[in-house]
Amino acid sequence: MGIACGIVGLPNVGKSTLFNALTANEAEASNYPFCTIDPNVGIVNVPDPRLRKLAASYQTDREVPTTVEFVDIAGLVKGASKGEGLGNQFLGNIRACDAVAHVVRCFQEDNVVHVHGKVDPLHDIDIIETELILKDVESVEKRMTAVQKLVRAQDKDAKIEHAMLEELHAHLDQGKPARTFERDDQQAAMIRQMQLLTDKPVMYIANTDEEGAKNGNDLVNAVRARAESEGAVVIPICAKIESEIALLDEADREVFLQDLGMEEPGLDRIIRKAYELLGLITYFTAGKKETRAWTVRKGSKAPQAAGVIHTDFEKGFIRAEVMSYADWERAGSEQAVKDAGQYRVEGKEYVVKDGDIMYFRFNV
Repeated sequence: MGIACGIVGLPNVGKSTLFNALTANEAEASNYPFCTIDPNVGIVNVPDPRLRKLAASYQTDREVPTTVEFVDIAGLVKGASKGEGLGNQFLGNIRACDAVAHVVRCFQEDNVVHVHGKVDPLHDIDIIETELILKDVESVEKRMTAVQKLVRAQDKDAKIEHAMLEELHAHLDQGKPARTFERDDQQAAMIRQMQLLTDKPVMYIANTDEEGAKNGNDLVNAVRARAESEGAVVIPICAKIESEIALLDEADREVFLQDLGMEEPGLDRIIRKAYELLGLITYFTAGKKETRAWTVRKGSKAPQAAGVIHTDFEKGFIRAEVMSYADWERAGSEQAVKDAGQYRVEGKEYVVKDGDIMYFRFNV
C-alpha cells in the first residue's frame, strides 16, 4: 500500500540495530554518526495469531500474512532543520513516511559513544522534536505567504486558511507539535496538504539493556512519563537481544524467550503498534487453497477492501459475505457461525472491521 513507518532518532541510539532485527536485513550498524545516509527500507510481516488459527482450521495450503513497511532514517542532529548533518535530506525522508517510531537511548555503555557525551533520553527527544518543529514552522510560513496573495484577492477560503495558519504558527512557536493542534474537519484537510513532520503519529522505542526491557529503569520511566503526558506510547526493548532473537529458528526462539521470561519478542509489539499508528486494520480471506491477511485503512468500505485483492473486485462489487473473527472463534467453524445466524451479507456502505473474515461477490 506504500504506507511506511520511519525509524528516527539521534545517531548511535540503536536505530539500525533495531531495523536489522525487524527486517533481518544487514543495514550497516556502526559505532559512529551517520553510518546510515540513504534510508534502508524493509517490509515486515505483521505477527497475528488469528491468521495461524484460521489456517489450521481450514487446513489451508498457503498462509499469507499482511505486512508493514519500515524505513531506517539516518540519525538527526541539532541544526538539522538548517541543513546540519545532511538535515534537509533526512527530514525529507521523514516527510515521506506516514508515522514515526522515535528510538531513544536508555542504556549506559561506555563503548558506544553518545553524540552529546551523556545519556539523557528526554534531552534527546527534545532535540529531535525541536528540529522537526522548526522545519514545520518554515513550512507553515511558506504556506502563509502563498495564501496571503489569495487573501488580497478577497478569496474567502484563503482568509479562513490564513487565520488557521496564524493559530498553528503560534502553536508551533510554543514548542508544541502539530499533532496536538486542535482542528475541525476543514482545518484538518488544510493541514494534511502541508505534510507537517510533527503532525505524524509517534511512538517512542526505549532502547535499553535486558533488565531495563523487562523491569524498566529510571531512563525508561522518564520516557514513559513523557509519552503519557503526550498521549503517546512507549515500548521498552533491548535491540541487542532482539537482534539475537531474530536470527534464531522458531524452536530455538521459543526456548530463548522462555529463558528470558518473555512471551513474545519485543519486536512483535513494535510491529503491531506501528501498524496501528499507521491507521491500518486487517481482514481475512480463508479457505483450503489460501488463508490470507489483507491490509486496509481504518474506515474503509467493503468495495475498497475488495479492491485490495484486485481492482476488478472493487469495480464489479456486488456484496460481501462477512463474519467476525470473534464469532468464528467462539463458534468454532464457519458453518457454526452460519447456524448461529451470525454470517452476514453486506453492501457497498459496509465499513470493514478489524478481524472480519470476508468473501466478495462481483461482476467482471
